[in-house]
Amino acid sequence: MTEAQTEIHQAEIQQADAPAGAVAASDNERGGANIDWEFASSFGRKIARPGPRVTRYTMEQTQAELAAASRRAEAPVREVTGLADGLPVPAARILDRSGWIDAAASSMPSMLGIERGGRGVMGKVAGVEAGGLLAFLSSAILGQYDPFSPDPETGEPGVLMLVAPNIIAVERQLRVVPSDFRLWVCLHEVTHRVQFSANPWLPGYMQDNVALLTGDAGESTADLVGRITESLRSGRSREKGVFGLMQLVQTPEQYAALERVMVLGTLLEGHADHVMDAVGPAHVPTVATIRAAFDRRRTRPQNPIQRVIRALIGMDAKMSQYIRGKAFVDAVVDEVGMAAFNTVWTSPETMPTMAEIGEPHDWVARVL
Repeated sequence: MTEAQTEIHQAEIQQADAPAGAVAASDNERGGANIDWEFASSFGRKIARPGPRVTRYTMEQTQAELAAASRRAEAPVREVTGLADGLPVPAARILDRSGWIDAAASSMPSMLGIERGGRGVMGKVAGVEAGGLLAFLSSAILGQYDPFSPDPETGEPGVLMLVAPNIIAVERQLRVVPSDFRLWVCLHEVTHRVQFSANPWLPGYMQDNVALLTGDAGESTADLVGRITESLRSGRSREKGVFGLMQLVQTPEQYAALERVMVLGTLLEGHADHVMDAVGPAHVPTVATIRAAFDRRRTRPQNPIQRVIRALIGMDAKMSQYIRGKAFVDAVVDEVGMAAFNTVWTSPETMPTMAEIGEPHDWVARVL
């Protein structure tokens, strides 16, 4: 959800964000036909762009350094967040682009609560669409924590994935110190692992809302047309900003689920960015240079085709999650400290609302 997230933080589109929504929406639009995920994976691998040119030695050295950095990041992340203390530190999976496509295609059905493989012509047609999206994302994802897939070594749910060729590509483009950049990326992704491992209710909460968001609401075409007409007439679609178009084609229940998913994504990403900046100066010597280079990359102009693709799969919406989410976490932690902030992880009722993301003190007043 990657160049998008060729932008590193967009470098990590979470499966529960735009990709899941985009793939699931396409599935529903085909009359409920399941996606043939095996075909999607095969097709995606065939059309994915090759990674940067590297020697075998460079790739092996990068893989080893990323594995070590993911372990090194765990202790400072736990110390700053106060989460996951005492839990084991699982090894990260270091993947190439094809490996990430396979992993994503395997995880997506579990997250969406659907069967692993659709069959027949419609399943393969949907698989082409899903595979194309996975191929695009495979060149953008730097790292990702997948709370829905079992760890290959332990069998426990949750696996941290790092896509080595994409990390090499971005560190070259930014001209930053590779070892520092790799640890910086790991700090962000390990924070996601800590968030989920310390709060095991989060994956189910995410699944429930995604299921509601992508499910068949049984609404008639007449109801849908009437709602679109009324929304356009009232101007509410314009008031909702990035959610305006989504509101037009979703029931109120689905729209509420969308808001909950977006709020959760905003909180997760903002918290990870906050932790990166809190941990970085003590552990990443060139963190200021990396952050400046990365922020310039985030805001660089894109050509029209890139802008359309980013809009269609929600990348620009996700980018705003980092900014708004970090501002929320920064403000709450400054006001009440990290220990009190961690109340946010207690239950769905302690999650901020969309309005509270923009007004952090309102969340403090309501919850604390």
